[in-house]
Amino acid sequence: MNDLVRVLVVDDDPLVRGALVMMLDGADGISVIGEAGDGDEVPAVVDAHAAHVVLMDLRMPRVNGIAATRRLRARPHPPEVVVLTTFDTDENVLRALRAGASGFLLKDTPPPRIVEAVRRVAAGDPILSPGVTRRLMDRVSADAGNHDRARAALAALSPREHEVALEVARGRSNAEIAAGLGMTVATVKAHVSHVLTKLALGNRTQIALLVHDAELA
Repeated sequence: MNDLVRVLVVDDDPLVRGALVMMLDGADGISVIGEAGDGDEVPAVVDAHAAHVVLMDLRMPRVNGIAATRRLRARPHPPEVVVLTTFDTDENVLRALRAGASGFLLKDTPPPRIVEAVRRVAAGDPILSPGVTRRLMDRVSADAGNHDRARAALAALSPREHEVALEVARGRSNAEIAAGLGMTVATVKAHVSHVLTKLALGNRTQIALLVHDAELA
């Protein structure tokens, strides 16, 4: 990845969009390469400017953030997506994570945390708000069918891959996993890649959701 993290801001409210653009464009190492007011505008901007991270509003009039995220993540070499929402109980947040978003932020998140979230996601670390995300995951994990399917899927992993998947679900970065399990960061990245391939998942957040479905974290 280039030194600058290239960000696309998507929100149907011009005031919110403008505030996000101003905040991010003033941050070191981040460049806002485009804006979109609806999900149907996103593919063209991504194609034109090769964004690394998309900040995606959920509720938009024509194509909502869930549909836009799903379409983006189905493309070759897609950008990472962080969804934005006003309400932390919004059921659509979980649907967005299932669609392939790397995490989510509340719109009232302090600016420094939004900047840090963009940097973390660009580096491959998901943004999982501990309290809110745990509640969302717990609601999904209440389905016994989910438990069985998740455990059966995880059984396909090697013991080391299983350990790495558990650490991912705990929100650990690659460096933290490497230190905890006594391996190099490159080896951790390789294991994460193998887990994603074996389980047909799109990103680390979906690994975390699967582990929580299995009630292993």
